[in-house]
Amino acid sequence: MKTSTKIFLILFIIFAFASILTFRFLWGAIYSNGSFRLEFNFLSYLALFFFLASLFFGTFLYIKFLKTQSFNIMLFFITVPLTLAFATVTYILFNINNYDQPALVAIRVALKVSQNNINNYLWLILTTLIYLLILFFIFNLVCRPIKKVEKAVYRLSDGKVKDRISVGGTRQFKEIEFALNKINENYRQKETALRQTNSEYEKFIPKQFLKFFGKSNILELELGNQVQKEVTTMFCDIRNSTALSSSLSLEENFNFINSYLNTISPIIRKFGGFVDKYLGDGILAVFSKPEHAIECSRAIFLAIDDKNFKQKKLPDMKVGISINTGEVIFGVVGEEARKSLTIISDNVNLASKMDEVNKYFGTFVIFSKRTLNALPAGYNLSYRYIGNLKFKQESLFVFEDLDVYDKLKKEKLLMKKSVFESAVRAFDENEIEKAKNLFASILKSIKEDKVSYVYYNRCLEKLE
Repeated sequence: MKTSTKIFLILFIIFAFASILTFRFLWGAIYSNGSFRLEFNFLSYLALFFFLASLFFGTFLYIKFLKTQSFNIMLFFITVPLTLAFATVTYILFNINNYDQPALVAIRVALKVSQNNINNYLWLILTTLIYLLILFFIFNLVCRPIKKVEKAVYRLSDGKVKDRISVGGTRQFKEIEFALNKINENYRQKETALRQTNSEYEKFIPKQFLKFFGKSNILELELGNQVQKEVTTMFCDIRNSTALSSSLSLEENFNFINSYLNTISPIIRKFGGFVDKYLGDGILAVFSKPEHAIECSRAIFLAIDDKNFKQKKLPDMKVGISINTGEVIFGVVGEEARKSLTIISDNVNLASKMDEVNKYFGTFVIFSKRTLNALPAGYNLSYRYIGNLKFKQESLFVFEDLDVYDKLKKEKLLMKKSVFESAVRAFDENEIEKAKNLFASILKSIKEDKVSYVYYNRCLEKLE
C-alpha cells in the first residue's frame, strides 16, 4: 500500500468515527418534531463537516480500491451498490403511502404524495431516469480506457508510431497500457532501424538511380528491370596511383586514396550527379545534364589542388576526367540471390576508352563531341579539338576543356587554338609533315603543351 493511501485511510477512519459520534446533532438539525427543517448550530455544522470529510475520503479510497481490481470486478462493485440503493428507493416510493413512521410521513409530505394522487409514481419514474443517467455516466467513464485501447490498436495496426500510449483506468488496463507501449517501442525501434537501413542503402544505391526507374523504394526493384536514358557519364581517374602505392604501406595507401574519393564524391552530388561505381582508384559518375558534368570537373580540380596544398606531407594527387554523353541502359542484373544495379552501354565503354587517351595525352579534362552538342546554346566553354579516335566501326571526336588551366596557360592555348586544330586535322588526314611543322611552331611558344608534344613525337615516328 502506498504511503498516500495509508494517510487517506487513517483520515477516513478518524473522520468516520467522529461522524458516527456527532451524527445525532446533524440529524437533529435536519429532522425534528416529525418534520424536516434546516436549523444548524455549531455542533450540527461540525457534524456536517465530519460527515462530508468521511464521505470524501471514503469515496477516494473506494475509487482507489476499484482501480486495483480487474474490469469485470470493478463493474460489479460499481453497479451492485448503486442498484441496491435504487431498488431500496424504488421500494420505498412504491409503498410510501403504507408507512406511518414519522420520518417517512415527513418525506411523503415533502414530496406531496397522498392516496389521492400518483405523485409517488412520478417520483419513481424520475428516480429511474436519474439511475439510468448515473449508470450511463459511470459506464462511459469506466469504459474510456477501452476506447483509448481501440485507438491505440488501430494506430499500431496502421504502423503509426507515437512516443507513448496513455490508457489509464484499472490495474488491468495499466497492464494493457504497458504491453501496448512495449509493442509501440518495438515498432519505434524497428522504424528507426528501417530508416537507418534505408539511409545506408542510399549510400550503395543512389536515389537518382531509383528515380530513373520511377521507384521510391529499393524493395520495388526486380531482377530484369531496365530503363533507357540519355545521360552524361564521367570517369575520374587518379593518376600515378601505382607509383604512389609503392611509396606507402597498404593501410596508408588505402586511406590516402579514400581521402580523395571522399573529397570528390560530395562534389559530384553537389552538381546533381551520383556515383555509379568506385573503380579502385577511380570513379564512374552519372549526370542528367552535360553542363553539370563539365562544371563538376572544374570544381573537382579546384578541390584537389586545395587538398594537395593543405596536405604537404603527402604526395600530390592528380586526376584525369573523361566525359561522354549518350544513351545508356540502367538495369538490375544478376540473379535472385545476388542482384546488382549497373549501367550497360557502348557509350560508357567509349568513356572508359577516352580515359586511356586522357592518360596518353596527359590532359586533365576531355569530352566527346556528343557532350559538346548536348550543351545548352551559348554555354560558356573554352575548349579545343584534340583528335578523332576510332574504335572498331565508330569514330569519336574528342575535345579538351581549357578552363581547368591557370589563366596564363589558358590564354596561350586559346591563342594557338586554330593552329593546333589545323595540325590535328592534318595528322588525321595523314599530312604528317605539315602536322609536324605546325606542332613544332606551337611548342616554340608553349613548351608545356603536352598534347602538341605527344603529337610532334608521333609525327616523327611516322616520318621515320
